[in-house]
This record gives sequence, C-alpha cells and structure tokens, in this order.
Amino acid sequence: MAESTRKVIWVAMAANLLIAATKFFAAWKTGSSAILSEGVHSVVDTGDQILLLYGMHRAERPADRDFPFGHGKEIYFWSFVVAILIFALGAGISLYEGVLHLLQPSELTSPLINYLIIAAAIVFEGISWAFSLREFRKGKKPGRGYLEAIRKGKDPTLFLVLMEDSAALLGLFTALAGIALTQLTGNPVYDGIASIVIGVILGATAAFLASETKGLLIGEAADRESMQAIRAIVEKGEHVDHVNEVLTLQMGPDYVLATISLDFASGASSDEVEQSVVALESQIVDRLPVVKKVFIEAQAWSRREA
Repeated sequence: MAESTRKVIWVAMAANLLIAATKFFAAWKTGSSAILSEGVHSVVDTGDQILLLYGMHRAERPADRDFPFGHGKEIYFWSFVVAILIFALGAGISLYEGVLHLLQPSELTSPLINYLIIAAAIVFEGISWAFSLREFRKGKKPGRGYLEAIRKGKDPTLFLVLMEDSAALLGLFTALAGIALTQLTGNPVYDGIASIVIGVILGATAAFLASETKGLLIGEAADRESMQAIRAIVEKGEHVDHVNEVLTLQMGPDYVLATISLDFASGASSDEVEQSVVALESQIVDRLPVVKKVFIEAQAWSRREA
C-alpha cells in the first residue's frame, strides 16, 4: 500500500508543478484574480505532497527506546499540517485576492489564454484525480461508500490527495465560470467572486480533512470490524470465562495496538492461563496482520465491577 500511495503522490505533485507554472503565466498575461488564486492553490498542493512524502518516510522509521511503538503516528501529524496549510495558504490567499479584486477591479485581458490554460489544467488534474481515485478504490473496503471510507480510513495520505484533486477540479471549473461571466458581461467583479468561491472550496476541504486527521492524531481506535474480530477470537479462547475489555489504538496506517482484559476460569492453573494467552496472541496476529502488538491481562470480572 505504501508504494502505491507514493505513486499517487508523485503523480499529483508532477501534475501540480506543471499546472502551477502555466497558471501563473496566464495570470501574469491576463490579470485574472481567479487564475492567480488557482496558481497559489497548485503551489500549496505541491508543498502538501512534499510534506506527505516526508511524513511517510519519517513514519517508516523502526521503533527505538524513545518511541517503543514506532513512529507510525508521524504520518498523521504531517497530514494534519497539510490540512492547516490548505486552509491558511490556499484558502486565505484566494479569499484575499478575491476581496482585493472586488475592491480594485482590473480589466481582464486575453481571456483566450485563460481558457487554454484552464483546459490544460483540467486535463492534468483529471489524470491525477483518476489515478488517486483508482488507488483509493483499491484500499476501500467492499460495501463502504466513499464518504464512509474516508471517515473510517486509517491511511490519510490516499484520501488527502483525492480530496485535494477534487477541490482543484472544482476550483478550475469555478475559475472558468468566473472568467466566462467576466467576458460575457464586461464586469470584472465575477472574476473576483470566483476567487472567493475558490477560497471557500479550499477552506471547506481543509476543515473536513483536519477533522478527519485529528482523531487519528489524538488516538483513534481500530475499525469496528477489527475489534469485533479480536473479540470473537478471545471469546473462544480456552479457559476464558468472560471478556472484560478490548481496547485498540491505531498507531499508524498498518499498525494497531491491542490491550485485552480477560477473566479466566478459576480452576485454570497459571501454566494453562499462560498457554491460553500465548495461543490467543498468535491467533489475533495471524488473523489480523495489522495488529502488531497484543497485551492480554488476566483480571477477574467481579473485581473490576467492584
């Protein structure tokens, strides 16, 4: 999954670099506020993808004394930073440019250049979007809708790129509408309004991404299916009378920590309990490879209630 995710990010970064250069050239030639906002958007997206690649590299470092469970959560930190950058830079600058253009309207020149640039950008962005959508579908569990898959997904890198590309396409069509209305009416206000709408699109995207990555960064449980599978395994464990508690923590896209409290039969010897614990740990890891660490505690249920 990591290699396919890297491919998605590299494709998106290459597309955004090409698009940013062409957008800035068009904005310089025509004076379009919407195209300038789109150029800033592409630069921010390129920076975001560099940060995601850096976060993936950092997250793959092995466990050490200071981080005994590895560095997997670092990808969640950098994903959250990306969401903040989209909001602060992408949305902020687009809104600023739009308001400035409304207060000080400037005539739009050579609109044909803008149309050609937007058409090329839509093609490049569409290729990146299709590629990221294909990889996102591969990682999506069958039966889940796209929104549900994003909300329950544990690898933010894939849905971050998909959301960025989706926002970029929406922004391009908004810029196209703003330029077309400006040309048809002769009123440059529509170009400024388009820039503000692009800022709103980016702001909404950033807020959604920040909300989704925040839970993973703070400490989110594994998905419900994994927790149910763990409970089903330990309930059938030898000498297990009662499953007191099953707690999980998502330490990274492919790393789950599980702690389990079990009430063993009063007649079971310490050796039998130990053998049962070893067998259960082995079954959980075999059934769910994403579970890297399992801690099972023997604890009487009545004592816990008291």
